[in-house]
Amino acid sequence: MTTQKTTNLQQTLQTIKETAVKHRLDATELMEQLAKREDTARDFAMHYALNRVAMDAPDWTFLAAGLYLNELYEQAASNRNYDPSQKYGSFHELIQTLIHKDIYTEELNAYSKADLEELGREIEPERDHLFNYIGLFLLADRYLARDHDRNLYELPQERFMIIAMLLMKNEAPEKRLSLVKEAYWAMSNLFMTVATPTLSNAGKKTGQLASCFIDTVEDSLDGIYTNNWDIARLSKDGGGIGVYYGKVRALGSDIKKFKGNSSGVIPWIRLLNNTAVSVDQLGQRQGAVAVYLDVFHKDMMNGFLDLKTNNGDERRKAHDIFTGVSIPDLFMQKLQETDESGRSIGEWHTFCPHEVKTVMGWKDEHGNPLGLEDFYDEADHKYFTEKYEEAMNHPLLPRKTYRAMDMMARMMVSQLETGTPYMFYRDEVNRQNPNKIAEGRTSIYCSNLCTEIAQNMSATTITKEYEDEDGNIVIVRKPGDFVVCNLSSINLARAVKGEVLKRLIPIQVRMLDNVIDLNNITVGQAQRTNKKYRAIGLGTFGWHHLLALENIQWESEEAVDYADKLYETIALETIKASNALAEEKGVYSQFEGSEWQTGRYFKRKGYHSEEWQALQKSVQDKGIRNGWLMAVAPNSSTAKIGGSTDGIDPIYAVEYAEEKKNFKFKVTVPDLNHRTYSYYRKSRHELDQLWSIRQNAARQKHVDQGISFNFYVKHTIKAKELLNMHMEAWKNGLKTTYYVRSTSQAEIEECEACHS
Repeated sequence: MTTQKTTNLQQTLQTIKETAVKHRLDATELMEQLAKREDTARDFAMHYALNRVAMDAPDWTFLAAGLYLNELYEQAASNRNYDPSQKYGSFHELIQTLIHKDIYTEELNAYSKADLEELGREIEPERDHLFNYIGLFLLADRYLARDHDRNLYELPQERFMIIAMLLMKNEAPEKRLSLVKEAYWAMSNLFMTVATPTLSNAGKKTGQLASCFIDTVEDSLDGIYTNNWDIARLSKDGGGIGVYYGKVRALGSDIKKFKGNSSGVIPWIRLLNNTAVSVDQLGQRQGAVAVYLDVFHKDMMNGFLDLKTNNGDERRKAHDIFTGVSIPDLFMQKLQETDESGRSIGEWHTFCPHEVKTVMGWKDEHGNPLGLEDFYDEADHKYFTEKYEEAMNHPLLPRKTYRAMDMMARMMVSQLETGTPYMFYRDEVNRQNPNKIAEGRTSIYCSNLCTEIAQNMSATTITKEYEDEDGNIVIVRKPGDFVVCNLSSINLARAVKGEVLKRLIPIQVRMLDNVIDLNNITVGQAQRTNKKYRAIGLGTFGWHHLLALENIQWESEEAVDYADKLYETIALETIKASNALAEEKGVYSQFEGSEWQTGRYFKRKGYHSEEWQALQKSVQDKGIRNGWLMAVAPNSSTAKIGGSTDGIDPIYAVEYAEEKKNFKFKVTVPDLNHRTYSYYRKSRHELDQLWSIRQNAARQKHVDQGISFNFYVKHTIKAKELLNMHMEAWKNGLKTTYYVRSTSQAEIEECEACHS
């Protein structure tokens, strides 16, 4: 047997012995079979361990992870020329090598050799053993730094340290290293994860750090095509996209007063669909775009709800984009209007936004035309309802009228077939917005690709085009508010059980805030908006995992109460952290006049305790660093890296096969044992969704933006049952709902940019 084969076998046997003792695994049979093998020892043992993973033996995943770790250590050592028994080589040499190879950015040279040697000593290889197999596999396969030939150089703890270094690069020199170490502590202990783009790109030369973006399309040829150009550039850099099309004129509207010439929104959405497919994200996946339209837009029933379905004219389809519907309270109220027999009779009128502006003549304080989409209902004043009724009663304004329930039925049919449209409850979103532009005037028109972002939006416009003295054609664009999502998530099962929230959240908020200044976004108005509002989205994952550890059943009042208390605590600590950062670094530019500054945000939420009152005073006196603070993203891929359950979702199954393009193996839910099994027993499609709605309503009270919240339904569900879920979501104050996931649907490919 060669020396390499001997080392391979000895190392494999040692890993098996250590893991078997730690996780109480009976590895006798495996050891006996390995005695007959030489060079294939590790591969055989890893294959054996993965096949043994089951409900009654979940911890075999850690043995497979340990064996895979040895393989990663050997690959890195071979490529970096050090002894693999060290596990980790010189951190300083790694950075210099990958800067030289054009993989790492030269920004890392901001740290001296002495700094890098000190940070290298801070790395804890033992924390690699926190990963289960799927978490380690995903991290290594998608995120660890490799050279241009895909040779592995970076190891897990080094990825965390590089991210920490990049994010703390511009901190004051006297505290920079201590902040790097604190950020490394948070990530390496798996107490939190950063957003997928940050995890992948921080410290590297390619890509940007934000998760997704939202734009508003102006009703003009220039607006449509420049939006498409902006979307292409952002999609290339790995961002998920949300686009609001509610201002674009409908099919049959006039163009320059020539009647019936407009082709409506469908052809432009198809153009966007082609952009998403054509401009892929570094060859890894095609772009991901969600398009939102108002339920009072005339094209809603003229093709929009059928964009992704398999029936109808293929020339009016856009199968690769995702759809969302912006819904006012009034529409949901119309669904409840019935005759004496109980039949729904509520009527709903749809309009062309261009015709509304032309006929109604509504103006803002600057003389700019306003449409129905520019108003929302407050609790004490129905601004949108008033304008809708004015439009409805105007004899010269064209409209198409439907039974509201027929429109809702079309939405639900599409949801059961395709998972979409998403639901965006526009009045509730704007009521709860801490950065309103004016009472009753819409600031937020739609959400992002994963429905958790709610920030001020406005269209970018071309104001002039001219030739400069050098003969260049210059196009001048007035920038609108182009939303940027900066995400990061708490691993609830580890952080709450580890009692580290008060230590964790301040460093996590600082990391998110630093992303804003460090990120290089190719679209100028997005870069500008990012710094204008300094919005962040601190979220969570591992909710079902935490419930199981806390011995709380999903379908229970206890779970609802726990969500209320826990997310209030997270909100308190997050606002405190941003308040402290404002005192240190300054407030965001739009703080003056916001509900943070007036204190209305705290009053509206009903935060009256002594601790909340003290925080309110501190925020009003010293300000806040970030205009928006919390958003709960889907978190599927990064939750797997963190060894926990997806986002706020219930589990898929106690045991199942995880399958993607390049792998398939068995996994079980985290921390599965005889005590936690009963709390995992029901899977997502078996649980009563009304309990999920109530839990989400409890946490939504404390989240200033939105939450990615899925419905899980059987394919046999009755229309009345699904309608009831939507009505309960709206009545309980949810801002959005994400996919309707039916048992008959194929796997829905999510945008991983929003995972954090």
